[in-house]
Amino acid sequence: MKIKVKQIFENKSKTIPILSFPSTQLLGITVNELLESPEMQVEGMKAIAKRCNIGASLNMMDLSVEAEAFGCEIVFKDDDVPTVRKGIIDDIMDAENIVIPKVGDGRTSICIEGVRLAKEEITDIPVFCGVIGPYSLAGRLFDMTELMMECYDSPDEVKILLSKATEFIIRYINEFKKAGADGVIMAEPAAGLLSPSLNAEFSAPFIKEIFEKVNDESFVICYHNCGDAIDDMTEEIKEYGADIYHFGNAVPLIKMLPQMPTDSIVMGNIDPVLFCNGTPEQIKNAVQQVFDECKSFENFMLSSGCDIPALAKWENIDAYFDIVDELYS
Repeated sequence: MKIKVKQIFENKSKTIPILSFPSTQLLGITVNELLESPEMQVEGMKAIAKRCNIGASLNMMDLSVEAEAFGCEIVFKDDDVPTVRKGIIDDIMDAENIVIPKVGDGRTSICIEGVRLAKEEITDIPVFCGVIGPYSLAGRLFDMTELMMECYDSPDEVKILLSKATEFIIRYINEFKKAGADGVIMAEPAAGLLSPSLNAEFSAPFIKEIFEKVNDESFVICYHNCGDAIDDMTEEIKEYGADIYHFGNAVPLIKMLPQMPTDSIVMGNIDPVLFCNGTPEQIKNAVQQVFDECKSFENFMLSSGCDIPALAKWENIDAYFDIVDELYS
């Protein structure tokens, strides 16, 4: 187990939810203002680190950044994460013509600079970057539904698209490493919609390639998947070599833990929507339930099931940290 992973493992009360966008409430700014400025991203990370007992600081989990670098049209909102309006190709046969962008295009430069600045100011905990997974990126560059169909009809062209997405993600993560990032959280939610056989062919090999090419003893790799079919994909997932596996609430975490490597941390999986629509009492009950189900597994750690929304209630976020602290103290 890597030193940084061991340090996280040995202090489970310093939980690592996917928490970044609610910092806008602490700063009194919009999501757009946060995304447009590396300085504001750092201020948000610092505000969360000051208020919450976190084990690592995450810059952003904005899954439109890489697609925008490729040329996708993005829809920006003041109170929510951006989304992709349309891909850059309408026909999978055009995948061959896609040009891999330079790292630094679009908002990738802002995210990288945010991590560089964060490393200067957040020195007591690791700083993680967030990136999208290859299949999830490919779906944004083309069309998610069409991509799944083309896995059957045009598998070679789909793999060309995936290879280009993979190459860009590798370059992007390596630039984060140069900026000082201590680790990466890769979100591959679209793969959670695939059958086990499709995942094995169209996501797993590309995930492995990325992790193999960015991995080293000082860099923490976290794989996130919040799909509802992941419990059928464990044979492939456990071979990714991730230091941390992070799962959503679509599947009970107790089903995943026995199937994951015992030398990797397994995190999850409090419903992120509950942070918006629930109450502090409901948050505490949900955390207690997951904890009671999973506490016998030494490699288990509590976390949110996915990205906590920008409009989450801070009283609920505070309640989450309070109950985690109580459970581990």
